[in-house]
Amino acid sequence: MLLRPFLNDATSCASYLFGCTTHGTLAVVDPHADLVDRYVAAAERAGSSIVGVFETHVQADHVSGLPELVERTGAAAYVPAGAGVEFAHTPVEDDDLIELGNTRVRAIATPGHAPAHHAYAVADRRRGTDEPWLVFTGDSLLIGDVGRPDLHVAGDAHGQAEVLHASLRRLLELPDHVVVLPSHYAGSVCGRGLSGNPISSIGFERAHNPMLAFADPERFADSLVEDMPEAPAGQAAIVAANRRGTAGAPA
Repeated sequence: MLLRPFLNDATSCASYLFGCTTHGTLAVVDPHADLVDRYVAAAERAGSSIVGVFETHVQADHVSGLPELVERTGAAAYVPAGAGVEFAHTPVEDDDLIELGNTRVRAIATPGHAPAHHAYAVADRRRGTDEPWLVFTGDSLLIGDVGRPDLHVAGDAHGQAEVLHASLRRLLELPDHVVVLPSHYAGSVCGRGLSGNPISSIGFERAHNPMLAFADPERFADSLVEDMPEAPAGQAAIVAANRRGTAGAPA
């Protein structure tokens, strides 16, 4: 299985090219509009095609590269069901499976940062197992932190934080060895205490992420909604553009 991370320090966003080079079937997770040329070039170097584009949720801090990638490659767009997007896509439900040759993707509904949010657990069947190797966590489980609950709701951050607590419990059902690949790292306003290391594991986060130590959902929510950073600049316009599927910068 091929895996290539793309780190954009301008917005502290992480996105990923991954998939099966045996069958030439690759996908991109949470693409950034500024990096579309790099995804396409990396796939070409691997001698493979981008056949899928996955969003963990509608992004609020950067314009998505999904529409341009779909236009340039003919890839299928996979978006969590209920995300409210206005462009053609395949709505992904909890526990759906998407096959990319020998690479198998399972959707895990992880609402809380956004009401419609998925993580994607990935298995490489060339290893002889369907057990996940890695999980793209979007803005749910971050490294050393968790996603903020206030960007996609109006006045219900505490309630969404409690929802996120339940979502994180689902991710902690994964084996400790599973690699955690989130969509943000230190410098992003989507969390408060993010690590500068963009990669971790379920076991390391279970042991060292302070937000995972809260067994009680209400105490977790009380802690999470304290001292929220400022919302991303231009959030409303970015969300609107990403719902429309508008390539390029928001108007």
